[in-house]
Amino acid sequence: MKITILGASGFIGTPLTLALRARGDVVTTASLRDPVAAASACAGADVVVNLAGEPVAQRWSPAVKAKIRSSRVDAPAALLSELENAQTRFGAYVSASAIGYYGTSETATFVESSAPGSDFLSDVCVAWEAGADAFARVCDRVAKVRTGLVLGRDGGALAKLLPLFQLGAGGIVGSGKQWYSWIALADQIGIYLHAIDGASGVLNATAPKPVTNADFTKTLAAAVHRPALFPAPSFAIGLVLGEGALVVTQGQRVVPERTLSSGYRFQFEALDVALANILK
Repeated sequence: MKITILGASGFIGTPLTLALRARGDVVTTASLRDPVAAASACAGADVVVNLAGEPVAQRWSPAVKAKIRSSRVDAPAALLSELENAQTRFGAYVSASAIGYYGTSETATFVESSAPGSDFLSDVCVAWEAGADAFARVCDRVAKVRTGLVLGRDGGALAKLLPLFQLGAGGIVGSGKQWYSWIALADQIGIYLHAIDGASGVLNATAPKPVTNADFTKTLAAAVHRPALFPAPSFAIGLVLGEGALVVTQGQRVVPERTLSSGYRFQFEALDVALANILK
């Protein structure tokens, strides 16, 4: 197949590009910063994958919040406009999304059919996915991948946490009761391949066995054979990240119900097994 990836240079985009090329697909990459060039790159594609977006894990100033929203809502809309002007069609559009869609809760369990939350990230995700659905005007199939906490050695949250835990300086964040709906990078790539190859609609990219922050901390500390003795109070995280602290101090228990029913089989369902594979 011919695949166009938007935002291909990141933590997920780089291994996805390698996986596609390894199985014989032809991959073209482009940036949404230039919607005209991106539209040109989409011409002749069987599938367009949009991974682009301003990083969420940073302090949310008004300017950063504007970038988070614009990169996920306005930039794809500009691309769609160019595609329609050029009368360009392709087979499928696979869009990144996030489990921030559901809002946060210590008690609820969310699946793909659950209602959205009402905070900033929820509002962004709702608009993000509505924009993805609009691509049905120029393609035959749309898939939306709601990603959780992606674990890989060379990027994402784990790359930042590992040095601390290896020094024995890791610890529970806040109450430790908040849910971490994690996924191994290998399964994250697997779900994108699953969507590229024919799955449609919403797919939760989270392992079937989410854990609390306390359990995550205990399991990661055991994986690196170090104690985890230094808790990080929520207020301290808030001083660093401001409103963006909710990414680590609050959470949601998300289960990949529809992802499983669509036929995807996870390589890593348990956190300890996933970490052992990542750190070997």
